[in-house]
Amino acid sequence: MSMDRIQITRRHFNTGAAAALCQAAFGPSLSAHAAPTKSDGYALVARVDHDRILKAAKQYLSNKPITVTASTSPRTPGGPHDFFSEADYFWPNPANPDGPYINRDGQSNPNNFSGHRKAMIALSIQMPVLTSAWLLTRDRRYAQHAADHLRAWFINPETRMNPNLEFSQGVHGVSTGRNYGIIDTLHLVEVARAASHISPAVLSTADRAALNDWFTQYLHWMKTSEKGIAEKNTLNNHAVCWALQAAEFARLIGDTSTRIEVLTQYETIFLPNQLGQDGSFPKELVRTKPYSYSIFNFDVMAALCQSLLDAGADPFAFTLPDGRGICKATEFLYPYLKDKGAWPYKKDVEHFEALPVRSPGLLFAGLKCKRDDYLQLWQRLDPDPTDPEIIRNYPVRQPLLWFKSA
Repeated sequence: MSMDRIQITRRHFNTGAAAALCQAAFGPSLSAHAAPTKSDGYALVARVDHDRILKAAKQYLSNKPITVTASTSPRTPGGPHDFFSEADYFWPNPANPDGPYINRDGQSNPNNFSGHRKAMIALSIQMPVLTSAWLLTRDRRYAQHAADHLRAWFINPETRMNPNLEFSQGVHGVSTGRNYGIIDTLHLVEVARAASHISPAVLSTADRAALNDWFTQYLHWMKTSEKGIAEKNTLNNHAVCWALQAAEFARLIGDTSTRIEVLTQYETIFLPNQLGQDGSFPKELVRTKPYSYSIFNFDVMAALCQSLLDAGADPFAFTLPDGRGICKATEFLYPYLKDKGAWPYKKDVEHFEALPVRSPGLLFAGLKCKRDDYLQLWQRLDPDPTDPEIIRNYPVRQPLLWFKSA
């Protein structure tokens, strides 16, 4: 790591506020003056989400895994094991209905094929919550059913997905697949995180090897393919989503060098080029959904910092010489998560009314930036959005998985 690393100045808890936070979040067994640790985060989420997790997990015990082989589209250029999706914001051209689609930024085309996306989103909802329920109860039914999802998606020859996204977010008449489609496997981030918990406990040696081989192949494709390299080098939230995927897939397979590379990318590219002096994300503010994309990029970047805590120096503590860092980004967004009516920029063209929902970035930054007000707001926001567009852009649903239990 470079010697010019600048460490952020830590805020100090007001003694009374800290005591109230610890009492409310962790109970009387922890000292009111204890500094937050990873296990403190686990205790907080376990308390807040206990009933929510078990209710959902019991429901999903009866759901069979569904993978990409369960549905197809006549427009796919790939085979039955290839993930296929179509770009959200592309529509038929009224002037040439049978010709190439045209872009309408921020407006999702409901007629695009979404079967594979829906299957992957279902995986990202069900498998992590089953794993969380196992962590809370040690009831092996939950872990075994979570493992069934892993076998179906990544191991069984009849149902597994091929480890690439060559045919993701294609555009009719323009492209059979684009680098921007790599954002679709953002929904595998928490699956990989959950797999790191259950794989040693319930998968056979052969299944563990097959699972790691799938993620090794996919990460290699992300890092070396034309689409993967282009996505890594995008200038907005797409690059951050690439980095979070790379960090978590590398974490699962024990690829330390990739995690260090991603940490460097965060420090030397994302913060200087994406974060404004005020803590905003200027490249997201110019979109047609500035509120949604600002929250989304913040949540993904905060999750990236949480992922990389053991990859080197603390990403939450790192700042540029002018003070820009993830804590600065949280400071900017917090007032507008607390009161959407105070948002000073234009409203999103769609789904503005469905936001905000519970922000994982508030939780991660609240603990690491030592802000009890962030944690209190995190607890009040809705953890289970129902709007499909919000669900599609929700990177972390089970934060219990992101902390050590002891």
